[in-house]
Amino acid sequence: MSQPPRLQYILIALLATLALTSSAWAETMKNWFNDPFIQVRNAVPDCPLPLGPLVSEEEARKESHWRTERGTSCWLAGQCSKPNSYLYDAPIAHAVQAHFSNDPAFARSSLWLTFQRRFVWVEGCSADPAINAAALEAFIRVETDVERVIVNVRMPGQGKAPYPLAHP
Repeated sequence: MSQPPRLQYILIALLATLALTSSAWAETMKNWFNDPFIQVRNAVPDCPLPLGPLVSEEEARKESHWRTERGTSCWLAGQCSKPNSYLYDAPIAHAVQAHFSNDPAFARSSLWLTFQRRFVWVEGCSADPAINAAALEAFIRVETDVERVIVNVRMPGQGKAPYPLAHP
């Protein structure tokens, strides 16, 4: 038994709207502020990709004022020589990436790093039970301009990734 043409048109319109809405959401999730996001290790094949600095356009709009305030507060407090703490991120990212390139530490891991206002988020997975958050933090803190290191790494035996995913 076929459905009345009007119901078919409504269903087609509804499906088209859902498809457009989901593709529009996917298109707007991006790194609006160009925060450095790099992968420094790639040894755990099933390690899920972190969300990193990806946000929607609406979230970026909401965050823009807050980022300006947080970025300049470091300089206003006399804790930064640059007028905005986000200006440190690219040089820190290059230095930390070089440090990983020159040292085999954490070789049995898949790690991504996000850099925002002198903070470094370490996300990924390790196949080495001897690896811990303190060791990763100390390794990254070699760079003098790093203010804080936040480690969210899935260790052997843990199920779900302890960080937001790029593709849930």
